[in-house]
Amino acid sequence: MKRSWFFPETLDVVGMLRAQTAVTIEGLESFVAWAGGDPAAAELIRDREHDADDRKRALRKALTESFLTPLDAEDLYTMSVLIDEVINGAKDAVRESEVMALPPDEHVLGMARCLLDGVRHLDEAFGKLGAPGEHRGPGSATDAADAAVKAERQLERVYRSAMSALLEDDDLREVTARRELYRRLSRIGDSVIDAAERVWYATVKEG
Repeated sequence: MKRSWFFPETLDVVGMLRAQTAVTIEGLESFVAWAGGDPAAAELIRDREHDADDRKRALRKALTESFLTPLDAEDLYTMSVLIDEVINGAKDAVRESEVMALPPDEHVLGMARCLLDGVRHLDEAFGKLGAPGEHRGPGSATDAADAAVKAERQLERVYRSAMSALLEDDDLREVTARRELYRRLSRIGDSVIDAAERVWYATVKEG
């Protein structure tokens, strides 16, 4: 896009947010593979986390330089921060599992799938931000945001089932380690919900 003689360049900040989200989705796909028993996928998660950081920094720079944004720059910034928390959380969960020599189980896999599903819905929501007539109603940004929240409610159900199963385990070390891993995944789900809520907040402000 050519720069105006009088005004700063208007950059595709929503597209840049989606680029960050796309890399996060790739990382979560690797996270699901890792949780399903592929230890080699751990390195891919770390690679995607670094890539997502690059895209996050690019978006922040663009937000300071773009003349106009399709919605409040603070909302875009917050969504970027929350998406960053998701991929960082996945990376940290893998690291924690490795340090504790605690391989993922079926509960971790179930929660990983919910996280991936939720972020895919967030990407759909982000794609409709700022588009006329796409804020509310069937197929809208808020509809996709609601689907992201629904995915994380499913994660909470998997989390409760996982915690309940720990009551049957007599190995205190494993119980303690798995409880912390499950809690970490639950907190990542909270970031997805917060991002979905921010979509709603942004669209309500835009009217």
